[in-house]
Amino acid sequence: MPAIKIKKFQKISKTKYCFGTGRRKSAIARVRIIKGKGNIIINGQEIESYFELNIARKIILTPLKLTGFDKKIDLSVMIKGGGKIAQAHAIQLGLSRALIKFEPDLKTTLRKSGFLTQDSREKERKKPGLKRARRAPQWQKR
Repeated sequence: MPAIKIKKFQKISKTKYCFGTGRRKSAIARVRIIKGKGNIIINGQEIESYFELNIARKIILTPLKLTGFDKKIDLSVMIKGGGKIAQAHAIQLGLSRALIKFEPDLKTTLRKSGFLTQDSREKERKKPGLKRARRAPQWQKR
């Protein structure tokens, strides 16, 4: 039998995992999904201890519940920057992108639900002579 040649950078793993990156405002999330039992680890903590707000947990879990993978895969997330809600939206986008790599048939379902659209709005920078980005100093007559 001929030996199997492996490319220099090809990685062989026994577990199938997929990555996805999500961004919202200044929050950047790197999401890794693995076949498992539904465990979610965010920056080394459980989801309940990292996100105290129930709304943030709902934002993250909606793509999983929509596709039916909520008890079939484990999530490992590294996130930095932004506030908690922006982080939750970044995780949602990264998770949706990773799910497409994991199961390509889900793309139409996630696209129709709006989970693959990145919200590119960021804070506008402060301009010189103004108090904030657009707020001018109050006009005085005398």
